[in-house]
Amino acid sequence: MGPRSRVRVAKCQMLVTSLFVLEAGGSPTLVLRPQLLGLLAATMAALTYFGAHFAVFSRVSPEGSSYPALHRGAFFAGISLAGLLTLGAVLSAAATVREAGGLMAGGFLCLALVFCALVQGAFWRLRNPTQVEDALLDTYDLVYDQAVTSPSSARWQELAAIHDTFLCCGKSSPSGLLGSAEAELCRGQEAATPDCLQVVRSFLRTHGHIASTLTSVGLATMVYAMLLSSFLWFAIRSGRSLDRRGTYALRPRPRGRQPQEPGFFRRSGGSPALRHLVDLRGPGGPSGDPRLLQDN
Repeated sequence: MGPRSRVRVAKCQMLVTSLFVLEAGGSPTLVLRPQLLGLLAATMAALTYFGAHFAVFSRVSPEGSSYPALHRGAFFAGISLAGLLTLGAVLSAAATVREAGGLMAGGFLCLALVFCALVQGAFWRLRNPTQVEDALLDTYDLVYDQAVTSPSSARWQELAAIHDTFLCCGKSSPSGLLGSAEAELCRGQEAATPDCLQVVRSFLRTHGHIASTLTSVGLATMVYAMLLSSFLWFAIRSGRSLDRRGTYALRPRPRGRQPQEPGFFRRSGGSPALRHLVDLRGPGGPSGDPRLLQDN
């Protein structure tokens, strides 16, 4: 595979990697859509911040709890990653189409920042695997204890909101015995619902698996995209472009060098028409009759 073929293949791979959809239906213009990974990151951040399961805990968290800070931090981190991913995708796609080294360098910088952020996020999750879970469970324990202690307080309504959101009721007692207020909390059909602590743990475990999968896919995609952008940047800088856009400069011919005939006449040197022309002129004929050359 030649250099031009390798550049062409790298360009196609960069466009596929950078773009979610590249449409050209019915119009000569290209419609660029956001990158799939950026769209998923933005969706994940929005669900984390505005989703009912996380929002209910954010509303009932007591003052001084660490969960609201984690909640806001996860949202802003997700939105920032989505913005950098989309910007990197647009810059990389534009640089691939326009063969612009500056745009390709900007896309590489965005992809590198996303890669560093994903590495830091994965490292934080490895070091603190249960920090979010502990914050949510501590919040639930506090709301539950305060609601059971004073059923007429606002904590009772907040606890009921948590139960309605997670479709659970109460928590199991270590001794297996429940007080009158705890027994009053879950009656009838609510008594058959699962333990809230188990439901919250299961929900956070599922959410964590999705986040880990997106992080792994993001890291692999960023490494691949950075390798492609580096290769294309060096190809653009070395002049191995697919299309020669711009102006051509005519260089003067060196002295004493005859002009080269076009390839068609070089290939047709032994054709019958040219041999007939040579016979008409003859070996001793005029060396350059402009009328004969013009007529033929």
